[in-house]
Amino acid sequence: MSDATTTPERPRRAPRKAPRKALVIGAGIGGLTAAAALRKAGLDVEVYERAGELRAAGSGLSVMSNAIAALDSLGLGIDLAGRGQPLESYHVRTPRGRLIREFPFPEIIARIGAPSVLITRADLQQALLEATEGIPIITGSTATAFEWDETGADDGGVRVTFADGSEAYGDVLIGADGFHSAVRRQLVGPEDAQDSGYICWLAVVPYAHPKFAPGSVIHYWGAGRRFGLVDVGGGRVYWWGTKNMPAERSRSWKGDRTEILATYGGWADEVRHAIEVTPDDAVIAVPSQDRAFLERWGRGPVTLLGDAAHPMLTSLGQGCCMAIEDAVVLGRALAGAEDVPAALRHYEDLRRERTRGMVAASRGISTFEQSETLIRRPVRDAYFRFMPQRKLTRMLQDALTFQDVAL
Repeated sequence: MSDATTTPERPRRAPRKAPRKALVIGAGIGGLTAAAALRKAGLDVEVYERAGELRAAGSGLSVMSNAIAALDSLGLGIDLAGRGQPLESYHVRTPRGRLIREFPFPEIIARIGAPSVLITRADLQQALLEATEGIPIITGSTATAFEWDETGADDGGVRVTFADGSEAYGDVLIGADGFHSAVRRQLVGPEDAQDSGYICWLAVVPYAHPKFAPGSVIHYWGAGRRFGLVDVGGGRVYWWGTKNMPAERSRSWKGDRTEILATYGGWADEVRHAIEVTPDDAVIAVPSQDRAFLERWGRGPVTLLGDAAHPMLTSLGQGCCMAIEDAVVLGRALAGAEDVPAALRHYEDLRRERTRGMVAASRGISTFEQSETLIRRPVRDAYFRFMPQRKLTRMLQDALTFQDVAL
């Protein structure tokens, strides 16, 4: 027998007897997708929502091919195309309806192999609620603070305190609580919103018009104002309008449909018809805002996703799509992870450049599309009218492609 000494192996931590628990703050699109992805990854999940009931606002969304592919990768069996309307055509027009450019979305979608679906927020939320059936969703819970033992003595667990004095404990905390995220505020401190200089009016209403075909997305570009018609299925249209406006007024707008109709005086008949059939109480008015891009999304067992991490303007229609992509990548990063903080930092690294590009592109395109001066408006229209098809296709395809990362 050899008398050589051997170095004992470092003791390994005993396997966990129970799955890790994830606390998700926010039951919006990102939060619900995260809940589904984290359960798929083997975690126990609890979702906390500040609203007293789960009731989606009456607006619409574009769940583009990249987000559909991300959802499909989870194997949840969500049929969004059956709940909304697959995108079939995408036109940009002048206020009077003359074509500026038809965007090649159908060809790109066919090449990618995943549809892009136009849907109401309520219908998308319902689909995700069904996909997360069995996961506790605690409403009326406003998160106010969180803390964890940074020494690691308690295996990195995190405690969340709510406005009613209750608490929740878990191994990981996901801030999916939107633009006014309480989790983000504790991580980075108070921040000012970046106003984009215009208001957005939104509504979903029953609608039919001979110049509006099924599966259509039509944008109308005027001087410092735009309008969109989006078929969300079921004989309904999601329409949105923008108008350049000082921040102080857009944040407290108290107008009505009369002002909106006046904003689009002389525009195409299908635009004005959409406004005319909309009740005043169906219109939602929101300022168009984002925030400076956040380089660091978390610390320890805490991270952010969706609008809490990288709020963006709406020009690319990718806000909810980025939240869905975030959630899927987050679930993969945490699947089987021994070191939760390291897994969260890896998730953030994987998502940072993709979301940074979307935030910057959304702001740049928004500023360009809202052009109001006699010089910038024709430049804007000519730029999109004469952009080489190959360049436009490459730009759109990059946005619509989910990078299915292997972790």
